[in-house]
Amino acid sequence: MTAHSGGMDHDAGGGPVRHIPVLLNEVLSALQPERGQVVLDGTFGAGGYTRAILDKGAKVIALDRDPNAIAGGQDLAAAYPGRLELIEARFSGLADHAPDGGLDAVVLDIGVSSMQIDEAERGFSFQKDGPLDMRMSESGASAADVVNTLKVSDLTRVFGLLGEEKQAGRIARAIDARRKEERFSSTRDLAALIEAVKPRRARDKIHPATRVFQALRIFVNEELAELAAALFAAECALKPGGRLAVVTFHSLEDRIVKRFFQDRFGKGGGASRHLPAAVAEPATFEPVGKPVVAASEEEAARNPRARSAKLRAGRRTAAAARSADYSLFGLPDLPAVTSTGD
Repeated sequence: MTAHSGGMDHDAGGGPVRHIPVLLNEVLSALQPERGQVVLDGTFGAGGYTRAILDKGAKVIALDRDPNAIAGGQDLAAAYPGRLELIEARFSGLADHAPDGGLDAVVLDIGVSSMQIDEAERGFSFQKDGPLDMRMSESGASAADVVNTLKVSDLTRVFGLLGEEKQAGRIARAIDARRKEERFSSTRDLAALIEAVKPRRARDKIHPATRVFQALRIFVNEELAELAAALFAAECALKPGGRLAVVTFHSLEDRIVKRFFQDRFGKGGGASRHLPAAVAEPATFEPVGKPVVAASEEEAARNPRARSAKLRAGRRTAAAARSADYSLFGLPDLPAVTSTGD
């Protein structure tokens, strides 16, 4: 995913980001991949984690919903014959691609890749003008569909909840007024309108459109629900002793991962003392390392994408996987949108 700071994305609509895997040493320490193990990389991207895991001797099953990422990984697969399997798939379905004996490790680096940001035609960045798209899988409803068809109240909700945009209502109303005259089709077009609604001030660290672009990307790709589903899938797919490492870049994602591990470590809490004591379910994960690991100052200086990355990890116990109860995460109730085919 792109870098975030204080719950906010600094590069969601920004310029080129080098293909440097974030928290690589820390991820390898959490996963401890070894020769003969099978590791699933649920967010292949440019292959940074996968290459490092392959170098440790493990076999990697790499998933990515972006067909371009899978096509771009063929040279890496050729360099490690028989040890890298590339699959075009969402990581929410990772359990479908696990071997019968289970996985030794799963790693997830959540969100949009630097490659996608660098390609103007993908529509993730407002620094490079391109179609207002943002679809990782290149199918389904696009960001243009969202901006041009959702009700003002729904746009306000999307921008406010997923982008943490304080002026969500003003921006949504401005979008509605403009789209009645002319539909939005490009990234620069939308960014210019947002900047007109909330001009950039000298003290602003991010572009005025950054939060809206983050919200659109998360909404279009159903990123929060995908992450929640992937955590449940990893619980099912990992063998006892298997490790799960998740790198997130903003508060919405990190909150989901934190709640999952707290619950699966047996630290969910929240029960009322006035209610009958609930029967505690056995822990399905145990902590690995610190509760949360952040990038060092040196890495953050070297790679801005790492500035607000957070790593959380756990080791699978022998307890049976629990049911996939999405109420654990408090995911926002969001409107549906369909592709207009434009």
